Amino acid sequence: MAGSRFGSFKSEKGDSASAAAGAGADGAAQRRDPYEVLGVGRTATDQEIKSAFRRMALKYHPDKNGDDPVASDKFQEVTFSYNILSDPDKRRQYDTSGFDAIESDSQELELDLSSLNTVNTVFAALFSKLGVPIKTTVSATVLEEALNGSVMVSQLQLGNSVQRKVEKQSAHFYSVDITEKQAKMGLVCRVHSNDKSKFKLLYFELEENGGLSLALQEDSVKVGKVTAAGMYFLGFPVYRFEQNNLAAAAKDSDGAFFKRLDSFQPCDIHELKPGTHFFAVYGDNFFKTASYTIEVVCGESFPAEKEMLRNVEAKILTKRAELSKFESEYREVLAKFTEMTSKYTQEMQAIDDLLKERNEIHASYTNNPPLKRSSSRNKGKSPSKVAKTDTEKQPQKEKKVKDHCMAGYGSDSDNSKSEKKSKERFPRKKWLNIPFKLDRRKTC
Repeated sequence: MAGSRFGSFKSEKGDSASAAAGAGADGAAQRRDPYEVLGVGRTATDQEIKSAFRRMALKYHPDKNGDDPVASDKFQEVTFSYNILSDPDKRRQYDTSGFDAIESDSQELELDLSSLNTVNTVFAALFSKLGVPIKTTVSATVLEEALNGSVMVSQLQLGNSVQRKVEKQSAHFYSVDITEKQAKMGLVCRVHSNDKSKFKLLYFELEENGGLSLALQEDSVKVGKVTAAGMYFLGFPVYRFEQNNLAAAAKDSDGAFFKRLDSFQPCDIHELKPGTHFFAVYGDNFFKTASYTIEVVCGESFPAEKEMLRNVEAKILTKRAELSKFESEYREVLAKFTEMTSKYTQEMQAIDDLLKERNEIHASYTNNPPLKRSSSRNKGKSPSKVAKTDTEKQPQKEKKVKDHCMAGYGSDSDNSKSEKKSKERFPRKKWLNIPFKLDRRKTC
């Protein structure tokens, strides 16, 4: 869908805010009036603001002025001023309360890849691969060549598609001629890439000197298995929609949801006059060429789609209004729910404490004294150990008695021989189990 902003240059966070005061300026109090910086009045239209910005941005762009610090400061000041006046909300806030109402940290960062060296380009590509949203701008060289009328333009017929490859940070320009009837029925320009290349679809207006000035810009987005971008000039207000910042959505999912449709804004241009119109496809890849297919069709062949688009966008506007009302109700209920959840946790803890106290009182109703450990070693021994010691001593006593009694039988030599034989034939532990008879008449 057609973009509602020029968007070729945007200031960096922090740096642009501080540099917006001009050379040697420090702090918001010393910043120049954005209207004064761009040389427009307070009643200037959006188109007048865009034209003034394009003229001054090309004049002070770093690509044209090398390392000139004055030009660099001027460029940042112009960029910062345009960021305020091109945004309806920021412009209204500034007109009401001045710079104090503007949050400089909210300024987006856009990169001109053609001005980056190889190392910085690699880092930018890496961050983009990791999912960090990095917005890029159209090269100042391309814009200056178009403004000077030194670009090559190819003729594009209505209803015909063209497949080509464009180098990174370069552009292919096309012209389309439309009749009064075709202008009344509407025009649609669509570009897609089966290779999922990144590109920008641009619309240029013809200046009096024969040059082309950028009026609309639409970045490609991933749609299914392709990347695509489109501009719709159908004779009625058509809206563009930008996805919310993922990082902000991760921090506050509720806020991101309720602000999701805030970027649903009408395009500046929604109808074209009979004559010649100029489009361009800009290669926005970091390193490689961008392959694409472009086609321009007349709205006369799509009456049903035209009406469905009008209806669905009307429903989206209605839903945005309902969402604003629902947010107030949701915030109120959420606050009540948070309060009830906190009270629930407190009541649960109070019940647990009371039941614990009750159980302790129940346990105190008893006459049994608590068990105490004895400090004596002997008392400390377990009964099992004592019993085990007694059982080990008893077989030793029986053995002594039996040995003493057996000493009365036979001679010493016979006894010793038989004892040796017995020990050889029977193990010691089996000797104790041999049955024998004692003569009770003979004293031991």
